Amino acid sequence: MAAAALIALIAGVLGGTVGIYLERNGAFSDVRLPQTRSESSPPAEGSIAGIASAVLPAVVTLHVSGGGAAGTGTGFVLDDTGYILTNAHVVRPAGASGVIQVTFSSGDTARAEVVGQDSGYDLAVVRVTGVSGLTPVELGDSEAVSVGDPVVAIGAPFDLEGTVTSGIISATERPITAGGEEADGSDISYVNALQTDAPINPGNSGGPLVDVNGRVIGVNSAIRTGDGGVLDGGQSGSVGLGFAIPINQAKDVAEQLINTGRATHPVIGVTLDTGYLGDGARVGSSNGDSAVVPGGPADQAGVEDGDVITAVNGDRVRSGDELIVKIRSHRPGDDLALTVERGGEEIELTVTLGESVSE
Repeated sequence: MAAAALIALIAGVLGGTVGIYLERNGAFSDVRLPQTRSESSPPAEGSIAGIASAVLPAVVTLHVSGGGAAGTGTGFVLDDTGYILTNAHVVRPAGASGVIQVTFSSGDTARAEVVGQDSGYDLAVVRVTGVSGLTPVELGDSEAVSVGDPVVAIGAPFDLEGTVTSGIISATERPITAGGEEADGSDISYVNALQTDAPINPGNSGGPLVDVNGRVIGVNSAIRTGDGGVLDGGQSGSVGLGFAIPINQAKDVAEQLINTGRATHPVIGVTLDTGYLGDGARVGSSNGDSAVVPGGPADQAGVEDGDVITAVNGDRVRSGDELIVKIRSHRPGDDLALTVERGGEEIELTVTLGESVSE
């Protein structure tokens, strides 16, 4: 009996030792990894998470179809009556009888109608009705933006709604043109843009570019592709060169579209020689007619056929497109100082901008 008791004791000790070893090495249970638990708290004000949380409720995704074409873009709510700002190229596929479906951050959807659009500025206003509880954005001041300022872009790249990216302002007053798919050039937009390295992709068009205070400072509109082209709706991805319409200009155009359905363009009343390859913008006509509109702003300022405009308000002009961009960044009635080369001499002229109503 004593021997049996001793054997039982030894077996018990061995069994317990083996059991403890197996337990510690996971033989009898699932692996449990250590994890630090964080207390739930709202995102810090001014952080990317905080900015996204504040602005996302005002951002919408637009699905547009009509005439055999379809596309996706972004917009943002301007007020609680249902006005939404986006790009003209986003709503273009709808034409006169297409469909614009708006999806809100809540997942709710509504049909929208075009209030007005202007291809020259690449801006459009649509409106939803019968929708309550809308959250408008807060508009900032694009004139106060500086190179290096942090920014956040929100949109639906490749239909991935509610996508948030961040970066900085890489440049301001960057003259770009986009569009040009129509034979008559009626869809070309001229923008004195904010440049950002925040990733922007197809589907981001029309979405807000916001500052650290969550205020919209621009409307994301175009990207430069790897082959050097500027696209407003193509399928190439971001290479870190995105462009946004400054909100000060977008606000002015949006108000005109809401109030009248149209926007006015500032003009100087000249025809530009598109075949001129030199530095600057040459005033000239290809059909032999006068390139200066009689009695127009340029005529009154003393501009003549053959003049080459090389600067506006002291800022260099390298081409006709750049001249149009710089003019479009002002308003009818503004005075501009033109630097003009004529007969080998440089002349300073002051022109008061006229206006042209978009079609």
